[in-house]
This record gives sequence, structure tokens and C-alpha cells, in this order.
Amino acid sequence: MNQPLRIAIIGAGVIGAVHARLISGLGDRATLAAVVDIDPTRAKTLADRYGVPAYASAAEAYTAQRLDLASVCVPSAYHSPVAVEALEAGLNVIIEKPVDVTLDAADRIIAAEKKSGRTVSVISQRRFQPVASYIHEAIARGELGRVTSGTVESAFFRSQAYYDSGDWRGTIAIDGGGALMNQGIHALDLLIWMLGTPVSVVAHTRCLAHQNIEVEDVAGALISFESGAVGVLLASTAAYPGLPVRLAVHGAGGTAVMENDRLAYFSSTTATAPEAATLTERDVPEGWSEVDMAHQRQYRDVLEAITQGRRPGVTTAEGRRALQTVLAVYESARTGQPVALSN
Repeated sequence: MNQPLRIAIIGAGVIGAVHARLISGLGDRATLAAVVDIDPTRAKTLADRYGVPAYASAAEAYTAQRLDLASVCVPSAYHSPVAVEALEAGLNVIIEKPVDVTLDAADRIIAAEKKSGRTVSVISQRRFQPVASYIHEAIARGELGRVTSGTVESAFFRSQAYYDSGDWRGTIAIDGGGALMNQGIHALDLLIWMLGTPVSVVAHTRCLAHQNIEVEDVAGALISFESGAVGVLLASTAAYPGLPVRLAVHGAGGTAVMENDRLAYFSSTTATAPEAATLTERDVPEGWSEVDMAHQRQYRDVLEAITQGRRPGVTTAEGRRALQTVLAVYESARTGQPVALSN
């Protein structure tokens, strides 16, 4: 029997704590082995919760023990240096979204990935929800006919206190953006996954409900895809009290809608809708959401990719594509002009 893969969490903040909980439920596939944070108290607090060592630097952790996988949970603009350091130390890597905040930084990760031969994945856990997977497979089977359009809404709410909770939140330099870069990117990734390669963007962004931040709390975009399909995106952190992600994909032969993590509507000229029970999570631990379950499922996918030598379900190239589209939205909003995306 293979030994469990040993995981180090780099960044012991809120997201790092989420990852620690996910890893603790992986059974004999993987184990949390180390927590790293530049704040020693924060590192020790999370590490003590799971009975593992705490370190003030990744280099110290990599020297102290054998590790197989680094989970990068630091603020967005620090993803690239942390991921590259882990790859150069021989570890595989999971990176929280976004892959980073610039394409140059994303390209440094991809270059290090290729040089190392290790497995790297970017968190896009909504792809691993049963309903999202079903819609994607229905498209692949041709059950919606030629896909013509899609809409996705990430109408969330974040209080002013959320942005005030860290001096890096709401900054262009470290956060990279606002409602789209940090929340709506999950919904955008779903739209791209369903509709294919985006080729141009027309967009508007605003900051309407928050103070003292450099980034948007509302973004809207019209996205053209290589296939000819048209996509509409809304991302917000100013939609009180916040709603679940909603995705609709329309084709010449059918329509599928995901709402509140359920298949809210399905119609096809060639297929019948599945039984709702087949797309419902079973055995959800107390206090977990379906998105938590999908998040852990992405971890399992990455572990299998490492042990089987295959590509993970979400690649760095796909993480880069989502980032490129976010940046195109920002550029279009800044200039008032359409922005073409290079392939």
C-alpha cells in the first residue's frame, strides 16, 4: 500500500485553515505534515490544532522533513514565488485561486512546473460539483446541441469589515482585483469550462458599496468565445445578502441551469433530465457545504494525478486562461474598449 502523501500548508490564514480541514478528511491518501507562516503565532495555532510542526519559512519545512505537496494559501500576489520555491524543492503544488495576479507571474509558475516535472493544479473546486460536472458532460455528449450562449452570476456580499480585516485586502498590488479576481473567478472558470476558449471581452467595473479599497465590488462582462458562443458574466461583492452561484448554458438542442448547487432546469431534444438524487452529495459531514465537498474532491483529483502520473483536472494553463480573462475584463473597463485575448 502506498504511503500517504505528506502535505505542507503555506499560509496559515483563513484559507489555510480551510485547506487543513480538507486535508484532515483525506484518510490514508494524504496527511497534513507541516504548517508554514511568517507569523509564528498564527502558524503554531493552526499546526497545534492538527498536531503537526509549525515553521516560519517554507525552506525550513522543506529541510526539516520529507514533504510531497505544498498547498499555497498565501495572498494572491505571493503565489508565484511560493509555488516556484516548492517546485524547486521537489514538491508538487496546489495553488489557491487565482494562480497569481499577473500573467508574467503565472508564466513563471508554468516554467518551473515544466522544468520540475511535478504536478501543479489551481483551485477551481466548482468544477468538481456533481451538477457542474454533469452539465459539462452533457455538452460533451452533444445533448445541448451547438452551444450558443451562457450566463453566470456570482452575486455575493462582503461587508466593509471584510475588506478592513487585512491591509492587503482590496489592493491592486496584492489582491490583484476585487469581486471578480477573488470571488467571481470561480464562476468565470465555470463559464470558460463550459463554453471554451474566450477570444474577446467588453466589460464595466464599479466600486459602489465599499470605501477605501482600490478594486471593484461589481463587474459585468460580455465575452465572445472561439466557438462563436456568447457569454455574460456578473461578479459582485455588493449584492446583500448574497446569493448562490447561478450558471445557465444554452444550446440549439437544449438548456441546463445550475442554481443553489442543484440542477434547476434541464431540457434537451435528445436526452432526459437525470434524477435529482443522482446529483446530490451524500454523507456530507456536519458543518460542510457542497462546495467544501467539491474542494476536497479536487484534492483527491490532484493526489490521483500525482500517483498516476496524469494531468490534474485543473491545469496551470487553465488557471492562466481564467486570469487572462479577468485581466481583460479590467483592461476593457479601464479603456472603455473591447479587449482581444491572445491564444
